[in-house]
Amino acid sequence: MTRVKICGVTDDEDRDAVVAAGADAVGVIHGVPVDTPREVDEATAADLVDGVPPLVTSVLVTMPTTVQEAVTRVDAVEPDAVQVHDGLSPAELGALDSRITQSIVAVVSADAPDIADYAAHADALLVDSVDADGGGGTGETHDWERTRDLVDSLDVPVVLAGGLTPENVAAAVETVDPFAVDVASGVESEGGRKDHDAVERFVRNATRATEGSA
Repeated sequence: MTRVKICGVTDDEDRDAVVAAGADAVGVIHGVPVDTPREVDEATAADLVDGVPPLVTSVLVTMPTTVQEAVTRVDAVEPDAVQVHDGLSPAELGALDSRITQSIVAVVSADAPDIADYAAHADALLVDSVDADGGGGTGETHDWERTRDLVDSLDVPVVLAGGLTPENVAAAVETVDPFAVDVASGVESEGGRKDHDAVERFVRNATRATEGSA
């Protein structure tokens, strides 16, 4: 069954709504140089992660420039997994893996030439529509057929992101058959605030698409 991650949670109310909707993972953004209403400070990130219940995965989403910077953030927030956007090379991801116990999700563009290198040093790949600054959350889709080819060719789990909404997630799941789907802006009422009804529909539609293809 395709899993669901809701990213960019900024307060307790939205976190709890995401969990209640049946999402498998909650993404908290901290330590990114791009301008986004979804980023929270270290203390808030740690509090949000601490409130994620057992059997739901908390994910720190960050853009470190060094391995040590990533380690410091992970140690401070204590998530179940860390999602790394830009900044670290595949070899540096390998170094990070040796210093933390959390799973590492590496974010790549669907047309990146070094995807296989990142796959060799990560526990999962998140394929997103990445902007010029290396950040995701653009609200733009990419070539799902190309991502399906990655799913078929890589040994690591592939997470599909980029422009997903409650209206198109079923088609995305049916086309790509990813390990998981990830959404941020596609389920918001405004920047940084989740539309709880949209979150519920997103989770439901992603799940039903998986059941329909079984």
